[in-house]
Amino acid sequence: MGRAYNGEHNEVLQRGVTSDYFATLQAKLLRGRTFADAEDLTKPRVVVINQTLAKKFFPGEDPVGQRFADTDLNPKSIKEIIGIVDDIREGPLDAEIWPAYYYAFNQSPDVGYSVVVRTQQPGESLIPTVTDAIRRIDSRISVSGQTTMTARVNNAANVYLRRSSTWLVGGFAAVALLLGVVGLYGVIAYSVSQRTREIGVRIALGAQRGTVYRLIMKEAGVLALAGIVIGTGCAILAASLMRKLLFGTPPWDLTTLICVAAVLGASALLASFLPARRAASVDPISALRAE
Repeated sequence: MGRAYNGEHNEVLQRGVTSDYFATLQAKLLRGRTFADAEDLTKPRVVVINQTLAKKFFPGEDPVGQRFADTDLNPKSIKEIIGIVDDIREGPLDAEIWPAYYYAFNQSPDVGYSVVVRTQQPGESLIPTVTDAIRRIDSRISVSGQTTMTARVNNAANVYLRRSSTWLVGGFAAVALLLGVVGLYGVIAYSVSQRTREIGVRIALGAQRGTVYRLIMKEAGVLALAGIVIGTGCAILAASLMRKLLFGTPPWDLTTLICVAAVLGASALLASFLPARRAASVDPISALRAE
């Protein structure tokens, strides 16, 4: 590619697309340009490559303007790179993105092709309209495999397996959260029962109910904060080890971590509220007599 053939066989994906393909998929153009409708069989053959191909075969170079050909070096197979687009995931969500180049469909038309449509309406409602529009162009065209991108993704086998695993892990997480709340409640409630005399003395000396609330809630808050900090670190470490199972989500997704920490914090406050309320309701005289 862009240099003398060294006998190696470089395998890449190839896709025939029209000029509006990248705009429809909202694929970002990183360098150069995309196809023009005028680029047909009478024009020199041109291609657009993805970022993975550029990094693999043109490290540290500008591939725009370079040319490449098939392994037989047939002059008709020579193509010029006119642009680079961001990687488009065209295979399984858990598979590595391959180097790919896109050639102008007008320069190599085929009898079979796919139509990609972007709409702001519900995709299912637009399928009959698109089908009718195609058949109005030529009634002999056979249309099949109509579906939406959402349905295509949701019906993928690997997505189903990952979603099932996610629901299972989510169920265990909910049970763990419940056990954590119950455990924290038990710890704080036991602490309050052991400090009944202390709390009674504080109230007898003029401590307000709000002060007692803050005392108990602070103790719970320290425990919850320590657990959240340690748990966040462990979650980032575990997610980093499982990054291949994540689709388009970094292991340290800030929004997710903040939301989880907020849920845990709120749960901890809820678990400590009842013991704090009980402590604030202690009758100092009864507490001192009990001792």
